[in-house]
Amino acid sequence: MNLFTTRLPVFRAFALAGTLALGPTAAIAQAEKPQTGGTLNVGLVYFTLSPLSWDQADWPWKFGQDTGLMYEQLWAGDLSKAKSRGGKHGFVADSWLPTDAIRGELAESWKMLENPLRVEVKLRKGVMFPDKPGVMKSRELVAQDVVDTFYRLDKSPKKIPTYYDHVDKVEAVDKHTVLFSFKNYNAEWDYRFGWGYYSGIVPKEVADAGAKDWKNANGTGPFALTDYVQGNAATFSKNTLYWDKESIGGQAYKLPFVDKIVYRTIKDEATMYTALRTGKIDLLESIRWSAVEELKKSAPALKWKRWVNTGGVFVAMRVDTKPFDDIRVRRALNMAVNKQEIVKSYYGGNAELFAYPMHPDYIGYFEPLEQMPIAAQELFSYNPDKAKALLAEAGYATGFSFKVQVCACSPDQMDLLPLVAAYLEKVGVKIEIQPMEYGAFLSAMTTKTNAAGYMMQNGHTNPTTSIRKSFVTKQTWNPAQYSDPEFDKRMALVYLERDESKRQLLLKLMTRDIVEKAPYIWLPTAYVYSAWWPWVKNYDGELRVGSERPGPIHARIWIDQAMKKKMSF
Repeated sequence: MNLFTTRLPVFRAFALAGTLALGPTAAIAQAEKPQTGGTLNVGLVYFTLSPLSWDQADWPWKFGQDTGLMYEQLWAGDLSKAKSRGGKHGFVADSWLPTDAIRGELAESWKMLENPLRVEVKLRKGVMFPDKPGVMKSRELVAQDVVDTFYRLDKSPKKIPTYYDHVDKVEAVDKHTVLFSFKNYNAEWDYRFGWGYYSGIVPKEVADAGAKDWKNANGTGPFALTDYVQGNAATFSKNTLYWDKESIGGQAYKLPFVDKIVYRTIKDEATMYTALRTGKIDLLESIRWSAVEELKKSAPALKWKRWVNTGGVFVAMRVDTKPFDDIRVRRALNMAVNKQEIVKSYYGGNAELFAYPMHPDYIGYFEPLEQMPIAAQELFSYNPDKAKALLAEAGYATGFSFKVQVCACSPDQMDLLPLVAAYLEKVGVKIEIQPMEYGAFLSAMTTKTNAAGYMMQNGHTNPTTSIRKSFVTKQTWNPAQYSDPEFDKRMALVYLERDESKRQLLLKLMTRDIVEKAPYIWLPTAYVYSAWWPWVKNYDGELRVGSERPGPIHARIWIDQAMKKKMSF
């Protein structure tokens, strides 16, 4: 499938149809009349983590999750294509929107033009920023807001290297038209600035007032941030000026439905599960498999959805340090870990042996392990004897020791790493476990000062970025510090390729290669569960409509107050 040729007719169809002013259409089992009012309490996917920064120019990966209720983007996932509404998409992927599941949010229409290559975006008219005392007066969103946002990100010293290298310039042609001129084609052009991790349109007034201060935040979205207590909660209140609507049962309703949404931060898993069980949380997006049965017994009315984790877990080995500059050592450590036993005993069968760096949901890109070369397959088979032989061949017959940093914010990794250590010790390799608070942990990777071993869960993102960000030279999310000039060249060709079927083949071959080179100890990918009370309406387990961005999903939820009261909550 050719990304350029398949998307362009869709863009024109959207522009001509003029139907995007309404949000997703509920196609099945959603004929109830929405109720307004009340508060929706949510435990997000990463409920142990507070917002990393309220300033998008800091390039915080959680920005879309934390601010997606107030900062809108040019494009978003089209929830009318959700399985719950008669479509085929689950909207679970952390940052992947299939070609047929994208709608305009702030963009009303768009088209790609050739010679020179550029994208023309027409913005919706009448979209308003609300009044923010001390920061800005209420005014209309205009093209210059998009331009200002882009260049503020582009000039940030924290920008991800190469992220906007394909962009020549961005300019406001008129009040509601933005023109993106490209130096060259990039297969992720719409993701990089349109619906990606760093795509929220932030007005210049907020930047001037100080975007790091949550009290200055102000966007065009369905809610405004009205209170924030670090480590506790972020509270969002209804924006009465919001432009979008939701069509249910053939009737259009003004969004949002609830008066407030509270995103809760609770570092302790058990405490969050108690909050769900007692109804203090209406919706919890991430539950470890080990807690599910007990919750089903103690709160049988909960509704459930199971999904393959959208982040891969691994121990990165710095290939720029000894002994991990030797591929034999890296492959040996993979063979030394009994991954099948981890799936069976640690996860109770609730994990996939191989689901990273490509996610099984990436149809056309994902290649099952059994179809990959033997050199890749054997890294997932427990073979301590061969591991010892490879270590001896590399000059480490008596083993060695190294430090592994791990985030204390992740109970799963804190529990799993000692098990990995026990396997490695059987082949003479000892590890020193260093738990770290998230800020220091993340900083170690981004500043390239992380230890020789670094255990983390890293989001798949999308099929191209999953490979680029983790294995291309000097990329931010490359804790193994992997570097191969030929691999980098292959990645560049992927981005230039307009034919999606050709990109899929290129990425399959690159995935095979990187798995075999083993810069990580590849670990199983767990299943995760989401749960919500039945009074949560117009929802069926959808998690994201862009890069970690649940805001438009939550804005379409309403609370059945009568049901909640009847259930004694």
